[in-house]
Amino acid sequence: MSRLIVIVLSAAVVGGLAGAGVGLALGADRSGTTTIESTTARTASQASAAEGALAPDQIYRSAAPAVVVITDMQTQVVPPTLFTPPAKQEVGALGSGFVIDSKGDIVTNDHVVQGATGIRVGLASGVSYPAKIVGTDPTSDIAVVRVHAPAATLQPLAFADSAKVSVGDPAYAIGNPFGLDRTMTAGIVSATGRDIDAPNGFTIPNTIQTDASINHGNSGGPLLDGRGEVIGVNSQIQGGSVDGNVGIGFAVPSDTAKSVATQLIASGHASHAWLGVRVDTIDPTVAKVVRGLPEQGVVVVSVVKGGPAAKARLLAATKRVSVNGVVALVGGDSIVALDGTRIADAAQLAGLLAARRPGEKVELEVVRNGARRKVVLTLGDVPRASG
Repeated sequence: MSRLIVIVLSAAVVGGLAGAGVGLALGADRSGTTTIESTTARTASQASAAEGALAPDQIYRSAAPAVVVITDMQTQVVPPTLFTPPAKQEVGALGSGFVIDSKGDIVTNDHVVQGATGIRVGLASGVSYPAKIVGTDPTSDIAVVRVHAPAATLQPLAFADSAKVSVGDPAYAIGNPFGLDRTMTAGIVSATGRDIDAPNGFTIPNTIQTDASINHGNSGGPLLDGRGEVIGVNSQIQGGSVDGNVGIGFAVPSDTAKSVATQLIASGHASHAWLGVRVDTIDPTVAKVVRGLPEQGVVVVSVVKGGPAAKARLLAATKRVSVNGVVALVGGDSIVALDGTRIADAAQLAGLLAARRPGEKVELEVVRNGARRKVVLTLGDVPRASG
């Protein structure tokens, strides 16, 4: 069975770095005033991009200096064996990132630096600098770290509009796969609008799928368009029998990354609209058999106590059924529309919520036992992890 795996490269530490491992699979659960100086210090090649796409070598020469190597120390739990109890060990992790402004702010993945110590950033000049975390956001798997380096050594990348990305567009990934500094691979945009799981179990909607080769160590590096601008942040690969590239990688869209990075720089925290529910897409096979279940929409699987949905008295599914081998939860509320937009599946609902802000009021069309009603609620903010 295939699975999504993070692509940070790590090595076990036993008195030093010894042996190489791979990132862990993510769980399969479901959810500013500072302006980023994304166009500062652009080269002549980048400036001419408005006239058309650049050649791959031009993209590399203009973008590679902005890509950094990120190393840090993280604590991982070693599973128990028949002879040993579970234990913690220090590991050295390696990922990628890219400069976004002249202050030394660098975008990377949350899973590259979350809970890390001893973070260092290696610039294209060959010099490594200590870095501090500005903010992390596990809900989008985006983080910002900052280095105090000479401005002349910082060459920021510009963000493109990921909403304009189309299947078939050229895509270039630059990062540090397996520790091979600033490697560039080329491919195309294979799909848009994909959904992947974030480190905290929420959904990252509208991610970009690419066949540009992405491997462990590419985490946090930029996915570039034909003009050398960032359309995404490389975050995960599809894994099968091996934990290497199989031609399916996923990048957090630049629109999300830019918005989150701006918030992190401004306040150290990013906000995300939150309903306070887990949902499953309604299966048509089940809908044909279960009385009162709408033909399409999402079933509320669970409701978070004290969350917006709980305050609006939404009811979670109460029983499990099996129809022609399809197992589903039914008996509670189903959401079929948000502010008049019909909901086809859980991915669509996640995408609609991603465009909203905490504190906004939304109107849900809800079905319970065949009866439809309108529910108005105020969206919350995704709870921050404790500890």
